[in-house]
Amino acid sequence: MEQKIEMHFYRYDNLRRIQQLDPIQDHCQIYHLMLGYEFPWDVTRAHEIALMKTYCVPSISKLLDKTGEFHKRPQKRYDDTAIIVVEFCKWGYDSERGREAIQHMNAIHSRFKIDNADFLYVLSTFIYEPIRWNARFGWRLMCEQERLASFYFWREVGKRMHIENIPETYEELEQYNLDYERSHFQYSDTNRRVGEATRDLFLSWFPKWMESPLKPVVYTLLDDRMLDAFGFEHPSQLLCWGVETTLKLRGHVLRFLPPRKQPNFFIDSPTRSYPSGYEIANLGPAEKS
Repeated sequence: MEQKIEMHFYRYDNLRRIQQLDPIQDHCQIYHLMLGYEFPWDVTRAHEIALMKTYCVPSISKLLDKTGEFHKRPQKRYDDTAIIVVEFCKWGYDSERGREAIQHMNAIHSRFKIDNADFLYVLSTFIYEPIRWNARFGWRLMCEQERLASFYFWREVGKRMHIENIPETYEELEQYNLDYERSHFQYSDTNRRVGEATRDLFLSWFPKWMESPLKPVVYTLLDDRMLDAFGFEHPSQLLCWGVETTLKLRGHVLRFLPPRKQPNFFIDSPTRSYPSGYEIANLGPAEKS
């Protein structure tokens, strides 16, 4: 009994450490602990939902559909995006690798005409989708320091991406995120094509025989506005309840596991596209001559 109590106490070591840090001055350190130690699987899944949300905007999906990357090399496109993002999340945006990742990301974006409002929305999804996922399925709730650190971390990343008019407060950017979705989410054929390609990528990670039964499971993680913007069928309420219950049960079980001793960032294990490693400069679509 004493061993269980002691393990439960140590389970919250990182939380106690985070609560002693300042979310403005120490946001890189807090975000590192969140992503690598406290919620690695959850934040990865939430970032997948965040990217899916951006595909619900016709101006964004049209550009992505035109590149052809989602149809020709969906796994590479996924891995490239995840690697670049996690490089500056793990090492910090002002570290050598972090600066290289952001500079390379900016170089890729510079090939395309992207509206500042769209950039700002995409940035906001990386803040608020993990927080929303955590509120539903996390093994513990994020503390205020973690939520604010997420805002300040991505706000600094946004500045280095040269995004303009980033709101000064957590609440203002969250309202922008909600308002943008209400006014910009609408169905288009490019939404559907990019959404289907991404859905099929997720399904490809499982044995072939599981793809058909798992398709509606993917839909349970998308809200009604997203489903309509993609033109996807709405899953049954029973299936939604089953998936939500399973994810909540997972969170409950994790509370009783010992704290993570080693980080589990996406780049800490070989990726499907780069089993032997990668160079940041070689990530992303090839530049057309």
